[in-house]
Amino acid sequence: MRMKNSFLSLFALLFVVCSYAQDIDGLFQKAERSEKDLKETEALATYKEILGLQPESAKTLCKVAELTARIGNRQKDVKQKITAFTEARQYAEKAIRTKPDAEGNYVMADIAARMTTVTSGKEKAAQLRDFKNYTDTALIMNPGHAKTIYLQGKWNYEVATLSASEKAAVKLLFGGVPRASVMDAIKSYEKARSLEPLLLVNYLDLAKAYVKNHQTDKAIEVLNRLVKLPPKTGDDEAYKAEGKALLVSLQ
Repeated sequence: MRMKNSFLSLFALLFVVCSYAQDIDGLFQKAERSEKDLKETEALATYKEILGLQPESAKTLCKVAELTARIGNRQKDVKQKITAFTEARQYAEKAIRTKPDAEGNYVMADIAARMTTVTSGKEKAAQLRDFKNYTDTALIMNPGHAKTIYLQGKWNYEVATLSASEKAAVKLLFGGVPRASVMDAIKSYEKARSLEPLLLVNYLDLAKAYVKNHQTDKAIEVLNRLVKLPPKTGDDEAYKAEGKALLVSLQ
């Protein structure tokens, strides 16, 4: 009788575990479908539901952080943006503590990059430092991480085009202005394009870098490609519209 009870208990436990795993898988599929359909708010809600079941899932934490930052970036109010970025960073920090990998560091770099758009002076310089540190760490862990290589290009472009006052703040924090150039940005953007040809923001920023580098023909070539690409994120239609406007201005 005791053996029979043990067998039944084990069977019940296995049933619960299997049901739990199926629930998680089903929720992931639902979230991924929402992302594919560009319903990012719905996807975020589902990923947060998964976190309620698996609070230590680094993969889910990264997804929640990335989507929170991306959706928050669309807010008009700067304070709302900062609130969203701060929340996103908390999720990303937990992801890195749970599993210190390239994806978590990429998400942290992405959040720092967004924070540079809503800060200034010493605070912006500190965000640029974090931006570079997390980017460098992610690329050490995975040198072929396309979205991080894109961020490497963005960091070079941002630092190369700082104003005089921003350079002074960066110089004070870094002990000098780090080496960065528009040409280095272009190299990273081109590498990212070869690795991930459907990362639309990379095309837009690559075109801007070519314009800054007085290579209008190349910028036009990149923009002509951008406007034909299918949207993959909730931001991509806006990137395409901006790219189209820039293309018209260059022709």
